Amino acid sequence: MHTSIAHDKSELFRLLKTRAFSKGKFILSSGKESNFYLDARLVTLSAPGAYLTARVMLDMVKDDHLDAIGGPTLGADPMVGAIASLSYQEGISINTFIIRKQPKAHGKQQQVEGPLLKEGASVVIIDDVATTGKAFVESIEVLQKMNIKIIKAICVIDRGEGATEALAKFNVPLESIFTIAEFLK
Repeated sequence: MHTSIAHDKSELFRLLKTRAFSKGKFILSSGKESNFYLDARLVTLSAPGAYLTARVMLDMVKDDHLDAIGGPTLGADPMVGAIASLSYQEGISINTFIIRKQPKAHGKQQQVEGPLLKEGASVVIIDDVATTGKAFVESIEVLQKMNIKIIKAICVIDRGEGATEALAKFNVPLESIFTIAEFLK
């Protein structure tokens, strides 16, 4: 039985706030220091968190004409699995992909893993937390070399520290399920 997207979103927020949000002194992947940290994988790798994230993200792309959803490893990894599974269950079967930090050194030496993305395909890229947008920008650069069109980027939490502006330089709008301000209230 499906609950409403609003209910799913509020339940996802509750999980993130109680399981993934910490105050203290932290160094972020961007190199910046922060007095709080959101380890979204504590939620996106849990059964309810994976399901709720997939439900909300699928709702956010329901009007987009897309060929696949994916993003940078490691943030996107648990979410793409949940999205693929849930989309199949709902009869819409959306392919997913993961972008490696470096091309694989063996085999086909691919940097993008998953069902083949054809030239000209339209995709949505996802990640758990966006700070400066560095991981998203690296993903966009990899996909653009393959002539893939990025419709938009979606993150679970936008820390509001430059990601929107960084992606705008590539004409990729950033949407977030939550902003950091909601956690600091």
